[in-house]
Amino acid sequence: MSPYRPNPFFSTTNTFFVPSVGDKVDNAVAQAKALGHDAQAKASELAGKADNKFQDAKEAVKVTAKDAAGAPQGIDLYSRFALAGALGCAVTHGALTPVDVVKTRIQLEPEVYNKGMVGGFRQIIAAEGAGALLTGFGPTAVGYAIQGAFKFGGYEFWKKKAIDVLGVDKARENRQAVYLGASAIAEFFADIALCPLEATRIRLVSQPSFATGLASGFLRIAREEGPGAFYAGFGPILFKQVPYTMAKFAVFEVASEKILQATGKSKDSLTSGQSTGLNLSAGLIAGMAAAVISQPADTLLSKINKTKGAPGQSTTSRLVQMAGQLGVSGLFTGMSARLVMIGTLTAGQFLIYGDIKKALNATGGVEIAAVPK
Repeated sequence: MSPYRPNPFFSTTNTFFVPSVGDKVDNAVAQAKALGHDAQAKASELAGKADNKFQDAKEAVKVTAKDAAGAPQGIDLYSRFALAGALGCAVTHGALTPVDVVKTRIQLEPEVYNKGMVGGFRQIIAAEGAGALLTGFGPTAVGYAIQGAFKFGGYEFWKKKAIDVLGVDKARENRQAVYLGASAIAEFFADIALCPLEATRIRLVSQPSFATGLASGFLRIAREEGPGAFYAGFGPILFKQVPYTMAKFAVFEVASEKILQATGKSKDSLTSGQSTGLNLSAGLIAGMAAAVISQPADTLLSKINKTKGAPGQSTTSRLVQMAGQLGVSGLFTGMSARLVMIGTLTAGQFLIYGDIKKALNATGGVEIAAVPK
């Protein structure tokens, strides 16, 4: 029996000069599959865009309904954001004054306060009494109330301005840039207001005998060193607060978005307890990230406000000199205390801010976070 020889007309080898029917069929199937995949990808993309448009339309209806119902708008709305931010920052920073006192002492005198956070508490109480832990409470509460108003109110304002300029679709695609830009601008103006009070607070904490409180300390610095002394730490406070605030808001927004996506819920559908849990969880994550990023500048800020500079010495040269003397490890002195402080503080701020916004009916604005599926 002769061996089987395939008909060359159906051969798939390259020896035959005409493409085989089998090759043509395979190519046609492959092209059909490719077209199918392309069509599926296009359909998914269009579905995503349609979903975003639908959500934007729902958002527009909600905003219109709120407007019709007499919800606050314009200056009235942003003043409520500012009030909520002021209360959130004043309460949290004021409550954590003892932790801040210990942190500042560790940063300024690590050779004395070298037993950690708990040991620092014990040392201060033993040497100066429990009341020393509330040193600087006045400038802390007042300063951070003012800063909180500018920070939270400004963030909402500049975020809305960015959305108006870019449009909702473009803003959503670039939402990280919107969060970072809005928070940076808001913090810059907040620091202008905060700096004099922060300088007074640090002087009171580092030199307990300097003055009896906010007013006397403020007036003494103004009288003996002039108004410029209040802004000796403006550079480091910007280097500390601007990255801190950028991380704080951007990480909070992303963490909130990821948590909502994991649960498959929208903010509007959350119960009061779930909303509290969201703000606390996302706020804690944001606070930890912000604390690490801003720690070196926080140490330099404490150092530069502790004492007066040499005659003719610029703030920049003082900062460079201090950074060189401290080194990397020195710049992160007091990190554990600050992680506890900033993590707790930020979680508390977003919790209070969210609750007060609701109480004040300050719920305007357009959401640009990705929509949970």
